[in-house]
Amino acid sequence: MPKANHKKSPTRSNTGSIRIIAGKHRGRKLPVILADGLRPTTDRVKETVFNWLMPYMQKSRCLDCFSGAGSLGFEALSRGATSVTLVELNKTAAKQLNENKTLLSANNVEVIQGDALNFLTSTKAVFDIVFIDPPFRQDLINSTLQQLTQGILANNALVYLEMEKDANNITIPDTWRCLKEKEAGQVNYRLYQT
Repeated sequence: MPKANHKKSPTRSNTGSIRIIAGKHRGRKLPVILADGLRPTTDRVKETVFNWLMPYMQKSRCLDCFSGAGSLGFEALSRGATSVTLVELNKTAAKQLNENKTLLSANNVEVIQGDALNFLTSTKAVFDIVFIDPPFRQDLINSTLQQLTQGILANNALVYLEMEKDANNITIPDTWRCLKEKEAGQVNYRLYQT
């Protein structure tokens, strides 16, 4: 008589994964938590963005505000950034970012668990590339852009902005130049040079 199958029924997982597309860690999958407001940048968008950034990525100092899953920051690391700072408010997501940093043996990644706007106000660091991909519909973009103008951007720094397509009343600093802009589904994404 066959043995009864006593496997537990599958439970809904609270984790997912992101994939590093290119560079040193190409093809590597990293676990991420699934939580409200966390939307990892899709592979299609990420590939376009990093094609735009390819000439600037090597030896850059990158900041990933509202890091979430770390999709943009870890991709920058893989593609040759000298240092990457990941800022994430959600404690569980920040813990996962630290675990993924360890998985990649990435000593040049710093994870800051805290509010991105507070970090921007207090940091003395200077960055060449900044990723801004905040939770949608929380009115965080203008205050983030305002903080970026307070001296933490290197000369000719690049700022990547990802937002909902219907976002309006976004105030871009007058001296910034839009290099690239595209839409994918409900997302609008742009690259600015300061």
